[in-house]
Amino acid sequence: MKATIINHVRERRATAGMTQEELADACGVSRQSINSIERGKYIPSLPLALELARVFGCATDDLFERAEGT
Repeated sequence: MKATIINHVRERRATAGMTQEELADACGVSRQSINSIERGKYIPSLPLALELARVFGCATDDLFERAEGT
């Protein structure tokens, strides 16, 4: 069974006033990776999820959650 993950990366990035490119640079990944995460096409690795949380100054649970029923 594949888990469905809801992420709030786009909302956090917009609130922080960052572009995808700026977030990608801060995390050491490509802009395409950030775009794929925001669109729900890619679930980031744990190290990347932790790095995103560090950049935003929040917990990983604030960025990612498991969808109901999965």
